[in-house]
Amino acid sequence: MASSHETHIPLPSDSGGKPCDHVVPIHLVTRASQLPAEFLNPSPNTHLIIGFDCEGVDLCRHGTLCMMQLAFPDAIYLVDVIQGGVTLLKACKPALESSYITKVIHDCKRDSEALYFQFGIKLHNVVDTQIAYSLIEEQDGRTRLLDDYISFVGLLADPRYCGISYQEKEEVRVLLRQDPKFWMYRPLSELMVRAAADDVRFLLYIYQKMMEKLNQRSLWYLAIRGALYCRCFCVNDNNFADWPSLPPVPDNLISEGNAPEEEILSILDVPPEKMGCVIGRRGASILSIKESCNAEILIGGAKGPLCKVFIIGPVKQVRKAEAMLRGRMLQVY
Repeated sequence: MASSHETHIPLPSDSGGKPCDHVVPIHLVTRASQLPAEFLNPSPNTHLIIGFDCEGVDLCRHGTLCMMQLAFPDAIYLVDVIQGGVTLLKACKPALESSYITKVIHDCKRDSEALYFQFGIKLHNVVDTQIAYSLIEEQDGRTRLLDDYISFVGLLADPRYCGISYQEKEEVRVLLRQDPKFWMYRPLSELMVRAAADDVRFLLYIYQKMMEKLNQRSLWYLAIRGALYCRCFCVNDNNFADWPSLPPVPDNLISEGNAPEEEILSILDVPPEKMGCVIGRRGASILSIKESCNAEILIGGAKGPLCKVFIIGPVKQVRKAEAMLRGRMLQVY
């Protein structure tokens, strides 16, 4: 496949030293036939690991998904959703929902929401590097501050993973603030191609570095939380019955007698007039609940979904958070 664009992908060296830098083509994709056959037709005989990201305008259920980026070891594919439309995304659906293709992504929540509500795709089998980073920090005995989630720029800057500066990301952010429709324009500019590729070209290297650090217990947490974060904002009427099954606790952890507690996603409805009581002045109430419970508590915010609070964590901690949130709803703000 001819390509006029190229970039560099870092891959681990055989000696375990500095990463090898590979020059790979960047392919602009408007038709399914331009994508690798092993991606379009997932098979248990061919397990793939790819870097994955999405770009769009106000990326969520109500926004516009404009592009998907796929990073393979030998090429990067920029899937143009604006030009390829529903037909192109329909062809990608089996891969995005497949257990045989691991999608490495940084913060999957809004990408998953956009795919689900705009194209009916249930994003599955993700490795979320934001979650993995927190798990590695916990393994190493470092306590993460509440709501202190590593950004992709911060992850790239960490010398344990890449140790590089990503200054162009801020340049694109400035352009997005000036014109939120930045990712809708065609043809793609050189800056757009470069920025889109940069968001995925490091992910396979980061994935391998993280896999070297995570123990078996953390790997299960990574799998279950990735699955729950994919569902988080994808609220439906059947309690996710049509989504893939959640990953079970591995037998080896059970046999060791130290199996982790089941983790769940709970969605709590909050009347609009009570959301202020739940959040509190400058977020004080929600922060206090987070400090008391070992669970993630997320609010849809301006992008929605409105009037709902999402709680992810061990069952007992989720139930505790639910009770505290309901208590806040009884208070006068």
